[in-house]
Amino acid sequence: MRLLVLVVLSVALMVVDARFTLLKPVRSQMSLVLMQSYWITDLPQRLWQGVASQFGSRTELVAENEKLKTENLLLQGRMQKLAALTEQNVRLRELLNSSALVNEKVEVAELIGMDPNPFTHRIIINKGERDGVVLGQPVLDARGLMGQVVELMPYTSRVLLLTDTTHSIPVQVNRNGLRAIASGTGNPERLELRHVADTADIKEGDLLVSSGLGQRFPAGYPVATVKEVIHDSGQPFAIVRAVPTAALNRSRYLLLVFTDGRTAEERANEAAQAQEALDQHGGGPIIPATVPKPALVPAAVAAPATPAAPTTAPAAATPAKPAATHPAPAKPAASKPPATQPAAAKPPATPPAAVKPAAKPPVSARATTGGRE
Repeated sequence: MRLLVLVVLSVALMVVDARFTLLKPVRSQMSLVLMQSYWITDLPQRLWQGVASQFGSRTELVAENEKLKTENLLLQGRMQKLAALTEQNVRLRELLNSSALVNEKVEVAELIGMDPNPFTHRIIINKGERDGVVLGQPVLDARGLMGQVVELMPYTSRVLLLTDTTHSIPVQVNRNGLRAIASGTGNPERLELRHVADTADIKEGDLLVSSGLGQRFPAGYPVATVKEVIHDSGQPFAIVRAVPTAALNRSRYLLLVFTDGRTAEERANEAAQAQEALDQHGGGPIIPATVPKPALVPAAVAAPATPAAPTTAPAAATPAKPAATHPAPAKPAASKPPATQPAAAKPPATPPAAVKPAAKPPVSARATTGGRE
């Protein structure tokens, strides 16, 4: 009876863990306890390595030192060549008006456990959520890509390897750029390229690198090497098998790649905004110099409209002068009263062109007669 209860409880826990996320906090807390067990089980190997390193012979150390110096010199030469190629790539991308690739940030992690299930290829590393690890983060070793993070815990993470049957990665042939999908087969030494056309240009020895499609794995990292290509005239697709470049069963130290978290749309929007800001900065001094000039032209045209008032004033002032001149001859006519009447009759004949000044001369005549009286 007790065994039956335990079996039912175990089945219920497995179902709840598989279908729901209720046990996720419990699993996170249990990982803290299991991490100590991992450290304790790994302690004998650490002690043995420490003792062996302390009692290593001087000859082996000298030989290893020389070997490392030689490798360091070769790697420095290759790095100089890669630096030149990187600068050339940046210049070409600038000419193509494309955004430059940013070097990825990496962090070293150590393998501390493996999944005991023989039908799943998963490992456990000593970096977790507290170290900045995120779901889907790429993991690689010194030879190529290994997989991605599929489960997070506070101080540890689970990594799904490329050879798992549920894992696929977009790749391309490094020789000609042919794109394909590499899927796991359950064999740690084999990958399979599915749905490759029988006439595709792919052959044994071709290097498969990550294409970057899907924005999950960074582009350009080695994934596998084509080992076998089988062409069947009766099938539309060829059978392509490849061997992973990473040492999935032997690597102990891994690299976590921190790629750019922005989406392709966000990167495109930021690039467009930067280009727009650059255009505005470059064209700013020209636009203000051309726009205000047309605004000044109407002001110059409107200026003659203001002198229209003075033009009417002189028109009224010019006839006033003859009105002032008419009283002058009226004074000599004052000594002769009979002559004043003809003198008063003359002003209407002098300003025939202007109608308004014609009314003013009689006023001046009255003024003269008033002064006479």
